[in-house]
Amino acid sequence: MTSSFEFNTFPARLSDAERDRVLKVLRDGVAVGRLSHDTFVRRMELALAARRPDELAALTADLRTESRFARLVFGTVEAVSGFSVRLRRAWRAERLPKLQLPHPSLDHPLRIGRDPASGLRLNHETVSRVHAELRHQGGMWVLRDLGSTNGTTVNGRRVVGAAVVREGDEVGFGRMTFRLSSG
Repeated sequence: MTSSFEFNTFPARLSDAERDRVLKVLRDGVAVGRLSHDTFVRRMELALAARRPDELAALTADLRTESRFARLVFGTVEAVSGFSVRLRRAWRAERLPKLQLPHPSLDHPLRIGRDPASGLRLNHETVSRVHAELRHQGGMWVLRDLGSTNGTTVNGRRVVGAAVVREGDEVGFGRMTFRLSSG
């Protein structure tokens, strides 16, 4: 009869769930700035190669996990601050001057800029002479930046090339901003 002392016994294999918990803590640590990207990558490799639970525990020992109460407080603060940003944006949007979209049957694009020959002349120092054009194409309105110096934006995002716009969108030419309207 042989005993277990005569054979090499290995500790039980780590479960995928244990590794996943550690990887989640490491990802959260990177997300909140507690770990650098290089440290995260190295610890992730070690977590995937770990054979014992104590090796996994060592990888996250310096990363405190937040309590349920702390997560609730921080989540509430994020929600409230996000609400105030959305409220400020909505308040500002209603006060913007309206830019009426031309009739869709118009064959040529509406040129926007400081040039007196523009269909929409905007006399402001941040608007380029030939700034942008608005065209009805395939049932959609397309706003194209024409290489302006201070850029064209749609809903706060800079237009690179062209962007599809519709009624209610916030469009900006340099520092002049409007709300698109159909009538």
